[in-house]
Amino acid sequence: MKNVFLCLLLACMMSAWTLVQADDTKDKGSTRTVTGCLQKTDKPNEFLLIGNDGSNWEVRSDTVSLADHVGHTVTATGDVSNSTAHNMKEDTKDIAHDAGIKKHNAEHGHLKVTDVQMVSHSCSQ
Repeated sequence: MKNVFLCLLLACMMSAWTLVQADDTKDKGSTRTVTGCLQKTDKPNEFLLIGNDGSNWEVRSDTVSLADHVGHTVTATGDVSNSTAHNMKEDTKDIAHDAGIKKHNAEHGHLKVTDVQMVSHSCSQ
């Protein structure tokens, strides 16, 4: 009986994994564009971008002056650190949410900003 249960569990897990792999609509890639409030952290050259969608990103840049935009609402585009692992984590959270698990589903990650556009001189949050 124990072996039958384990085989059934394995079959269900493999089916779910196959469905996730076949769903190309959730492929997020390694680039994100986030709009939100830019704040300074206590770490040198690192900032926090709190997205309008509830996400939060630790951001830094070698090419864009983020310090000029602290306290502003900005739209930042950049590369996600460890994008493969980050995307798997986000997909797992989406699957859990779709299954009715009511946990906070906001994204969190590290972003190396390549472009920033100011939306507003102030933040709404």
